[in-house]
Amino acid sequence: MTETTDLPRTQDLSEGALGMALLHIERGDLPTARRHLAQAVAGGVSAGGNASLFHGAPALEFVLSRAGHAGPDVREAVDRVVDARLASAHRRQASGHLPQLAEFDLIRGLTGLGTLLLTRGAASPRLEEVLAYLVSLAQPVRFEDRELPGWWSPVGPGGEEMAGGHGNNGVAHGIAGVLAVLSLAARHQVQVPGQQDAIETFARWLDTYGCCYWTTRDQLSAAQPPEPEPARPSWCYGQPGIARTQQLAALALNDPVRRRAAEDAFLRTLTDPVHLGRITDASLCHGWAGLVAIARAVADDSSTPDRFTPLIEDLNRRLAAGLKKLPKPGFMEGRSGARLALDGTNITGWTSALLIT
Repeated sequence: MTETTDLPRTQDLSEGALGMALLHIERGDLPTARRHLAQAVAGGVSAGGNASLFHGAPALEFVLSRAGHAGPDVREAVDRVVDARLASAHRRQASGHLPQLAEFDLIRGLTGLGTLLLTRGAASPRLEEVLAYLVSLAQPVRFEDRELPGWWSPVGPGGEEMAGGHGNNGVAHGIAGVLAVLSLAARHQVQVPGQQDAIETFARWLDTYGCCYWTTRDQLSAAQPPEPEPARPSWCYGQPGIARTQQLAALALNDPVRRRAAEDAFLRTLTDPVHLGRITDASLCHGWAGLVAIARAVADDSSTPDRFTPLIEDLNRRLAAGLKKLPKPGFMEGRSGARLALDGTNITGWTSALLIT
């Protein structure tokens, strides 16, 4: 493995050749997948500071393991990445500083690395250490004489400064992703001390603040909960992704009331013409493909799956109509991811990269 932090995006699961290989592995077209994989690793594979579920060695392991071919050299490189990221997170916690989103989120951080370790199929001390770190985010912290949530970050998803910081609520970059991986781990019988309490803490937070992409310092101080924002519903941010996360939490907690509320919220959002009118493309990240994939997962885990059938059919039609308009070829914002969703299969477990399953 090449220890570097500046390599082409071909080794990027989001928009590079790795994401395109994932489509062909799911379809069983291994010769085409191999061509994309060769392109992805031609310049080396990062096991440095930018390595994550969506880039470098961890992304490569995820894609190779969909075909059952992730070797020990790749896994050992990933283990080194995980150990380094955990050590960095623990140093940051000891310093009393607030976390950057990239420390813990799905796309760049330890939620994504925990997701990858969970797909290996067995509990391990390393996975348990990642889960324990994520559980620790449920503990409030003192910062500048103020008690704040343990995941409160001083900067936004793009690294921009945010006055007073923020609590990110999304699946891709926020606490919904943390909640999802803890809930999925619990469903796979992987538990660490405090995990159930953390699931409850994060779920209750989203009950109050999940109506917004993120929570500001002013909203945290307000006497009343924030009003829902008129925002695009999607996987990465917004009600559909959070509703699936809340359903997963309910299943982990054996909470039928929360489960029904999450399913109702999902249906209500995606049968509302106002919300649907805010969706502008067919991508997985923030378009029709992501909504189709979530809808199938929600239906599969619902005690009343038939009520989702008309919605899934409608979303599929919208996805099919918009797929060819996507200008990018990749996984998260391009045609490969949209085609995966439209195919409607999950033989390889590719949806685990999105914390849908």
